[in-house]
Amino acid sequence: MIKNYALRHIQVMLFSLGQLWRQPISSLMTMVVIGIAISLPSGLYVLLHNVENVTEQWDDASQISLFLQQDISPEQAESLNETLKKWPNISETHYQSSAQSLDEFRQLSGLGDLLDSLPSNPIPAVIIIKPNEENLNENAITRLVTQLNELAEVELAQLDMEWLQRLRSLNRTAQRGISILAILLSLSVLLIIGNTIRLAILSRQSEIRVIKLVGGTNRFIRRPFLYTGFWYGLLGGLVAWIIVLISLTLLNGPVNELSQLYGSQFTLHWLAGTLFLALPFTGLILGVFGAWLAVGRHLSAIEPE
Repeated sequence: MIKNYALRHIQVMLFSLGQLWRQPISSLMTMVVIGIAISLPSGLYVLLHNVENVTEQWDDASQISLFLQQDISPEQAESLNETLKKWPNISETHYQSSAQSLDEFRQLSGLGDLLDSLPSNPIPAVIIIKPNEENLNENAITRLVTQLNELAEVELAQLDMEWLQRLRSLNRTAQRGISILAILLSLSVLLIIGNTIRLAILSRQSEIRVIKLVGGTNRFIRRPFLYTGFWYGLLGGLVAWIIVLISLTLLNGPVNELSQLYGSQFTLHWLAGTLFLALPFTGLILGVFGAWLAVGRHLSAIEPE
């Protein structure tokens, strides 16, 4: 019993695949459209995953740059540095005098002659502060920056990792956007497959009526259309996987060149194995569900006269 049931399903599955094979151009066009729709959010997800990997590799400890007033003497700056070392929410400090800051800027900028012509040193002394690891949450860091800004000797206290926090906030926004895009494109796949199955049902109305006249059930008639959606979704998912891999291959060269310019060994993580399973399975689910919706809507309207 079970063997015959499975055999009938295999026969219908192969029959549905043969139907697609006999219409190669239209079938391929439908699969490519499905593949493009699935590959767009998938490719964006892979790129976002790589961006998150890069940000996780950077030092997560927030660093605060304390720019001192221009009229502060080196002795006062040294005294402030020693005082800050004793704060319980600060783990270490590094004092850099205005002369040292000017020398560093001269080496990095290559503007030595121009800087020598200045009447005075415009670069203030700086104290680099590393907060205590037990106080690295966002609220504690914000309170510490506020306290430092209130010191009379301080011109500006700047959190050096604010840009990284903004980048991670943008990543979270991008994740939400990719999720919305994935939902919209999944709906488009359902519409594509549903419309394709609807056309197939309309083209076989006479055959369906005859099957119903001889006692064929809706379940029996529905089966080949569901397997048609199955093949469209599965093969469309494989097309999406190929599109994503080709796109990432084209991007990998420029990304490697860019990372080498910054002295990094970063390369794109393709997630090829995960996508090879996820994309065809996603396409399969969308294909069967879209076909089921289309068959359920249009099959009941076809009855023997």
